[in-house]
Amino acid sequence: METIAVKVVKKTQEAQDIVSFELARADGAPLPAFSAGSHIDVQAPGGLTRQYSLCNASIEQHRYRIAVLRDAGSRGGSVAMHDAVNEGDEIQISEPKNHFPLQHARRSLLFAGGIGVTPLLCMAERLAQIGADFTLHYCTRSMERTAFREYIGASRFASQVQFHFDAGAPEQKMDLDAILAAPAPDTQLYVCGPGGFIDHVINTAKAKGWPSDQIHLEYFSGAAQDTSGDTGFEVRIASTGKTYAIAPDKTIIQVLKDNGIEILTSCEQGVCGTCITRVLEGEPDHRDMYFTDEEHAKNDQFTPCCSRARSKTLVLDL
Repeated sequence: METIAVKVVKKTQEAQDIVSFELARADGAPLPAFSAGSHIDVQAPGGLTRQYSLCNASIEQHRYRIAVLRDAGSRGGSVAMHDAVNEGDEIQISEPKNHFPLQHARRSLLFAGGIGVTPLLCMAERLAQIGADFTLHYCTRSMERTAFREYIGASRFASQVQFHFDAGAPEQKMDLDAILAAPAPDTQLYVCGPGGFIDHVINTAKAKGWPSDQIHLEYFSGAAQDTSGDTGFEVRIASTGKTYAIAPDKTIIQVLKDNGIEILTSCEQGVCGTCITRVLEGEPDHRDMYFTDEEHAKNDQFTPCCSRARSKTLVLDL
């Protein structure tokens, strides 16, 4: 993967346990253009690669801005970013990728849970720029944990943002049943945040009759999996005909790597889509948060970093 050397121009404490990083190209050249909803891969200290959404205006090419929630329970990327990356440091990033793009619509409803505000903040900037009708519902535990609150308050779209605090008064809490009561064919929904928050919004929307093609979401981490019933299976490489046994406690990525077959990975949680591989035969056991239900049903591609097999053998287009 080609990378871009960037310098940390500014590091800011945005809220409790959340810092933002303003990044500029180390050679002073403009950064690659991006669209609202994009993210970049960041090579954090310790050899970790993590994905962070861009949360500045998509018309900007002199900088990227990302925000990182310190999560002591994560695999170390967020802690490394908080503790080991400082102003003046040089780090490596990828070009922007967008798996969560804005769709053309008369109206957009944005639902942010905690640090999930980052891609939606970029969307709000874009929608405000083009004069589109939208509302951003921003849910956090408390005012102290609400990143970019002052920035939003001073923005041109401040009146289109509604804050909802878990620790706040009952009347300011988000009433999803009321917000989603009447499905509108010309309205698109966008949701980002913790898995439980996303599921709550999506399930409520579907129960109210919102069609799936009007609902867009982005997870920040993979869902916890019950692996107690995992069994072994085989993977066959189409180009060579060689077959490899995948033990219950091993991932496909691990076994193939041990045998000299490298598949590009990044998040290793089935979130980013970097490792997507075509399936020629067999039925995958999909465990990603990347594909839609309709895409899962096709069984013609999967994420080998976390997914397994329902059939005895998977034949991969490698």
